[in-house]
Amino acid sequence: MKKILIKTNNLSKSFSSGGTMQHVLKNISLELYQGDFTVIMGSSGAGKSTLLYALSGMDTPSLGTITFMDKVISDLRQDELAIFRRRHCGFVFQQIYLIDGMSVMDNILAAGLLVTKDKKSLSDRARKLFSQVEISKETQKKFPTQISGGEAQRAGIVRALINQPEILFADEPTGALNSKTGLDVLNVLTRFNEQGQSVVMVTHDIRSAARGNRILYLKDGSILGECNLDKYSRADKSCRPKRNEKLSAFLAEMGW
Repeated sequence: MKKILIKTNNLSKSFSSGGTMQHVLKNISLELYQGDFTVIMGSSGAGKSTLLYALSGMDTPSLGTITFMDKVISDLRQDELAIFRRRHCGFVFQQIYLIDGMSVMDNILAAGLLVTKDKKSLSDRARKLFSQVEISKETQKKFPTQISGGEAQRAGIVRALINQPEILFADEPTGALNSKTGLDVLNVLTRFNEQGQSVVMVTHDIRSAARGNRILYLKDGSILGECNLDKYSRADKSCRPKRNEKLSAFLAEMGW
């Protein structure tokens, strides 16, 4: 049986806009499991990113509870949430927030030093991760403005994984990339998931969604449906046509 990493109970998020209450998330109860590659899809304004930020503790719900590794994080103060996120969550965004005045390697070490002061072990881990995402030693010494968008996003994944998080949250990680570099990023995420890294990704791209083994479809702040697939295999291409057919049929049923 899969281990539950995150569990929500009647998760809701609302805010006031122009004197009118906007209900972004509505009574969402779900479980996310260790080792899964979970994809959140839906039309614009469905609440995808809001759900991801709530699950990760970046945003607080209006109602309901979020339990992360048996800890109710929806009750934590903001400073407690910040510490919790550093230790247990990794984040990859559409926009790549590397610090321009620091080398690529120093960007990663700065994130790691927030959790541990063992710079040697951090450096060793960073070099191993850089090797896995195919970023050279020369590139590690460069500043973010000197590297390509694809390299920057792969460096962002290294930064997200430097503290060995239980779960990696990705919000439209290929949204600002061209087709080839986006595919490179998807392959990196898939490779880490194959190694056991839990991933939750928001996307509007069917090619990206096909990497998941569990696809949640949101509409108007509620989970309208769910599609479960076998684990994506980079090595076995023979299973992809049926996989894509099942996902396409599901999305058509959802009205995507």
